[in-house]
Amino acid sequence: MELLHLRYFVAVAEELNFSAAARKLHMAASPLSQRIKDLEHELGRRLFDRSTHHVALTDAGTALLPIARDVLDRVGSIRWQLDQATKPSRTTVFVGMPAGIHPALRERVNLLAERVEERFELKRWPGTTPDLVAAVKNGELAITLARLPVQEASLDTLHVMTERLGAVVPADQFAGYSEVKLADLTSLAYARSPDETMPAYFEQLDRQLDDLGVKKRIQLTHTGYGGVSELVSGGLAFSISMLDEDSAMQGYRLENMQVLPFSDFRAQLDTGLLWRRDRADQDLAEVVKAAKEIFAEALVR
Repeated sequence: MELLHLRYFVAVAEELNFSAAARKLHMAASPLSQRIKDLEHELGRRLFDRSTHHVALTDAGTALLPIARDVLDRVGSIRWQLDQATKPSRTTVFVGMPAGIHPALRERVNLLAERVEERFELKRWPGTTPDLVAAVKNGELAITLARLPVQEASLDTLHVMTERLGAVVPADQFAGYSEVKLADLTSLAYARSPDETMPAYFEQLDRQLDDLGVKKRIQLTHTGYGGVSELVSGGLAFSISMLDEDSAMQGYRLENMQVLPFSDFRAQLDTGLLWRRDRADQDLAEVVKAAKEIFAEALVR
């Protein structure tokens, strides 16, 4: 049995969809299905019940899933365990920072760095939430700020901030408005940021908007938040972003743009601090303890 077989199995078990799991693994669905069959043959048990429109774990698959996750987590932690065994007296650790983090959270990260500087040198590392969470799981990052929700059994999460979201609209079309209703936005398209930059919460938000009658979409690719601002500024679309004027996302605003609160819809983005549970009692005990104290009171903006 190879580790790749376990990775394939976990991906399918989490998605319960071979096509979605294949996309996640950057491979085709047909070879993925064959690898699962190979694993089932080697174990002598069916792991999935399959039909044309349905995939479900069998009892054996359900039993294997936590075992497979544990094996992959242990293998993923080999590098940081080796690093810790040969670490210098003052250890460099990395803190993950997704795009658009509020300045108030940056201040707390700086305070954390000062608190533990005698034994640790904290350095910030940028990335998307999925990449940063994966890096924490693999031991490449000590802790990370991440956009919630994040579902990872091996990680502990501390909620650190809630940011209210509003509609980013062309200012000339909404002159005199102090707030907006969803009905006010139906003439515009909702400009979605590229999938690789969008927190998972915005997928839920997109579905909510569709259910509530906002149907038009513009999906950008190969661009960032700046591309969305171009569409809004030009009067072609609206987007959703943080209301707080101190938010780092305000830096993407162009001329002819304003952010208005919703009067009939509540949207908010939550941010958490995540770390590996097993490391909190080992090499990162001091860092995690200090982080819990510094980030204890969640911010609301």
